[in-house]
Amino acid sequence: MSRYITITLDKRGVSCRARLLEDEAPRTCRAVWDALPQSGAAYHAKYARNEIYTLVPPLPEPKPGRENPTVTPIPGDVCYFGFEPWEIGNPAYGYDADSEAHSDRGATDLAIFYGRNNLLINGDAGWVPGNVFATIEEGLDTMAEAAQDMWLRGVEGETMTYARA
Repeated sequence: MSRYITITLDKRGVSCRARLLEDEAPRTCRAVWDALPQSGAAYHAKYARNEIYTLVPPLPEPKPGRENPTVTPIPGDVCYFGFEPWEIGNPAYGYDADSEAHSDRGATDLAIFYGRNNLLINGDAGWVPGNVFATIEEGLDTMAEAAQDMWLRGVEGETMTYARA
């Protein structure tokens, strides 16, 4: 029996539904599922192209490690990234000083990809593989429109929530 999550842009009132890829990424699915719900400020990726994400506190131990990784996510991919504090604290990334990006514990990045031609590379760190742990099965088009609106009109005040469906 498949398990599902909902991903919501709270201010815009837009949600999508994603199926967990428990065969491909069992440790990541378990870690994320056990930590839900999670919510935080929403961002539009600066480097990856068609990505929106939130940063939340690190997931409880044990960390899932690398599984089902990609550096070229496709539309509908939902990815997990575990970051150490030094990896995302650069002021050039634009995070507020009180955001999870500046936590001395590091941060978890939960992201969705809504369009093609993504490449997970960062000028400071190089390749940034993400664990693909879910696939969006409902609401991708609506979420893509909202994500494009975030890119064009800004992310201020938007939050992104991941919850069990």
